[in-house]
Amino acid sequence: MQTVSENACFGGVQGVYSHASDACGCDMTFGLYLPPAAKDGPVPVLWYLSGLTCTHENAMTKAAAQGFAAEAGMAVVFPDTSPRGDSVADDDAYDLGKGAGFYVNATQDPWAPHFKMWDYVADELPALLGAEFAVDLDRQAITGHSMGGHGALTLAMAHPGRFASVSAFAPIANPSQSDWGRKQLGAYLGADESTWAKHDATVQMLEVGFDGPVLVDQGASDQFLELLKPEALSHAMAARRQDGVFRMQKGYDHSYFFVSTFIPDHIAFHADALGL
Repeated sequence: MQTVSENACFGGVQGVYSHASDACGCDMTFGLYLPPAAKDGPVPVLWYLSGLTCTHENAMTKAAAQGFAAEAGMAVVFPDTSPRGDSVADDDAYDLGKGAGFYVNATQDPWAPHFKMWDYVADELPALLGAEFAVDLDRQAITGHSMGGHGALTLAMAHPGRFASVSAFAPIANPSQSDWGRKQLGAYLGADESTWAKHDATVQMLEVGFDGPVLVDQGASDQFLELLKPEALSHAMAARRQDGVFRMQKGYDHSYFFVSTFIPDHIAFHADALGL
């Protein structure tokens, strides 16, 4: 593992690190904020999964999470959204290939050799964090924005007992029924739609739900509402009687202005679930 940068931030350290990834078969970069409390021992960790076109840097610099995380005493990890490098397959469209890993393990060419973001986020990166940093992997929570909200919800429901809580900002809520999903799941996983179900938050909410509290915020003026399909997830949460809250936020769009407005609520939500 290589240290790319480390900066003092709210009494803690905002770091950027790179490492050779076995899961993705390339070098990967991630951001990690360690609060002041990490100087005294391992702290809980909040995963923040980013959306289409993003790298580790977008949320790290725009979500305004660090000050609230410092106050709560939790680390925040900002993984990249896809594999990177000259040997990694890509597409001319912004919503496929680099920057658009969709948090799945691709099985189809040309994506299969590198696009293993499910394994990377679920297994490889947590193991690295636990070995190298003062984080307590027995106390984890997860959130994300847009494509990252999709990833956060599906990973949380697929790993019962791992995350104390899950939240999402404007998640791609029903990708198997949306152009933000059918295109990517078909490309990465193939035409058999039965393989897509694990990666559709609405389907998983109806089938298994989440074993903890859920918080979802959606901007009512989001320019991508028809692609995100928030009503599908809201209905699924109600049908499941899921412990959770789904909030439509009047006037807010899909941008990081929306995320940064409500990040204090989400960090407080996760801090409460983590017993902080």
